[in-house]
Amino acid sequence: MDLNLLKDLLNKLKDGKIEIDEAIQKLKLLPFEDIGFASIDHHRHLRRGFPEVIYARGKRVEEIIAIVEKMVDKEENVLITRLTDNKATSIKNHFPSSDYYPTSRILTIGVRPIEKKGKGKILVVSAGTADITVAEEAAITATFMGNDVETLFDVGVAGLHRLLQNMDTIISASVIVVVAGMEGALPSIVGGLVDKPVIAVPTSTGYGASFGGLSALLGMLNSCAAGVTVVNIDNGFGAGYAASLINRM
Repeated sequence: MDLNLLKDLLNKLKDGKIEIDEAIQKLKLLPFEDIGFASIDHHRHLRRGFPEVIYARGKRVEEIIAIVEKMVDKEENVLITRLTDNKATSIKNHFPSSDYYPTSRILTIGVRPIEKKGKGKILVVSAGTADITVAEEAAITATFMGNDVETLFDVGVAGLHRLLQNMDTIISASVIVVVAGMEGALPSIVGGLVDKPVIAVPTSTGYGASFGGLSALLGMLNSCAAGVTVVNIDNGFGAGYAASLINRM
């Protein structure tokens, strides 16, 4: 339940359109709803401005569907991350209005219109084509959270002229998410060119000595450019979420 739905409920109670017992029953489920294998946090939208997100990895498809049904019943928009194609097909059979993005492995269900809360534009930049999976996860997350999002792909340090050719786009952004694997140098370069928040996302893209993204992570943590913030390896969702919170301020 978000703030608008809560206000609507209280106004209906004030105007005598619903009974006290009915209002109490709805409010009982505000903190969370225990369905045995999951405790669904219906209160999260009120606290954080966005509903609980479903992390699909490790969950059976039946469990995901049951959680989604409860969220849809409470008129909450649904975002599912790290979803396999097989699970996505089953979920779409239950919820035909859902949208699945196979590249980023995200599925969304828009129960209510998405309110535009972002003050400016979020730009998501990927160093290479191999980083687009994580970059799209960030972009779709930020879009679903009510932001204007633009993407700029395959502009890494192996051909720096590709990045510099897009400086107008980069400078116009309010928040920039930079996704890179290998040695993870691109966020430091972008951070040295702009006066905007830069969120760096290391990916597991790279050869043996990249250690599954650890080299990129450590490189970003040691960025020469001041003000670069780093999230975990392959965590495009976390970067998109953080960028959205910044963009609301």
